Amino acid sequence: MSALKWLLLAWPLALTGCTGGDDAGRSSMAAAEVRGVTDAEIVLGSYTDLSGPTALWGVGATNGARLRFDRANAEGGVHGRLIRFVVEDIAYQLPKAIQAANKLINRDNIFAMVLAVGTPMNNAIMPQQFEAGVPNLFPISGGRQMVEPFHPMKFTQRGIYYNEVRAAVRHFVENEGKRNICIIHHDSDYGQEIVDAVEDQLAATGLQVAARTAHKPTESEFTAAVLRLREALCDMVAMATVHRDTILVLDTARKMGWEDVAWVGNNAAYGQVIADHESGEGYYAFTHMAKIYPDDDKSAAVQAWWDQYLALYGNEPGLAAMEGYRAADLTLLALDNAGRELTVDGLLKGVEAITDYEDIFGYRVSFSAEKHGGVRESVLSQVRNGRYVVLAEAVSY
Repeated sequence: MSALKWLLLAWPLALTGCTGGDDAGRSSMAAAEVRGVTDAEIVLGSYTDLSGPTALWGVGATNGARLRFDRANAEGGVHGRLIRFVVEDIAYQLPKAIQAANKLINRDNIFAMVLAVGTPMNNAIMPQQFEAGVPNLFPISGGRQMVEPFHPMKFTQRGIYYNEVRAAVRHFVENEGKRNICIIHHDSDYGQEIVDAVEDQLAATGLQVAARTAHKPTESEFTAAVLRLREALCDMVAMATVHRDTILVLDTARKMGWEDVAWVGNNAAYGQVIADHESGEGYYAFTHMAKIYPDDDKSAAVQAWWDQYLALYGNEPGLAAMEGYRAADLTLLALDNAGRELTVDGLLKGVEAITDYEDIFGYRVSFSAEKHGGVRESVLSQVRNGRYVVLAEAVSY
């Protein structure tokens, strides 16, 4: 039996004795009995990538969240309780994620999971996590499973990959005249999400996928894959990649001299590291936020956030830092809404009460008892002269 299969089978046993949710997935435990909550603190947890292929997301989001939580703690916390944020590095590996989640839930007794990274990881862990009565707040994943099927403990502040990619295909077919749409994707849940989105949107327009190719997230050789796409005469390629393999794919295409194609990514493959590469010139991305640059006009609040992040961490904040900061801010607001007599049920209702929120960056998020996906629109950006330039906002399918 593989180590991963053993972990998946053994983990529910490790949860025996933990307090579970009721039939609706909510907990109504008395405040004195709520896991991760004492008179003095609230324990939140996260498994993330600090050293693997998506570390740019994990590190940035963690730093952004810590900045916000630390400020709240310096101001006295939430209803007199300080936030303790426990973070585990999983290097974007599923077995490590399962081990980390087991530790966070059973040893650290976290009250809620915040900013958990990865579609495959969240999909594997959420069922047992919910059995333990631990909500999943604002994961670093745009998978549909982060909000579908509906579950009272699932909330996302992120654009859903499926929606973003359908918006992308619609835009390039209707506005740019693209007809030979192709896909290059991870052989994973994340990759399948993009495949489904492209196929569904093309079906709605009477088109079919011209070609597609899959690879492992750690793969580094893309000559054969890119050659196959080129031979299919692709004029747009939807990319289910992250930072490293996005760069490698674009480098390969440039070395072949293949230029008459639109390479289009999403939230998972939107980072300055791509724009910094010569091969990134012209690359498109559909995201729920747009990167901020040092010379952009900023509000006083954003400038203060920028300066504080730079002073604390020694580098400019990217999109991941923005997302992490907002996740922490939303979590704090939900905790404040829940009141001093804190329960899991109170937290869930506290998130659902966030119906008219605008972050410091100018983006709106809203939830309700029926809607746990906070955003429904995308921003289209393109790399021009080494920076992302916003071409359109409020794009949807």
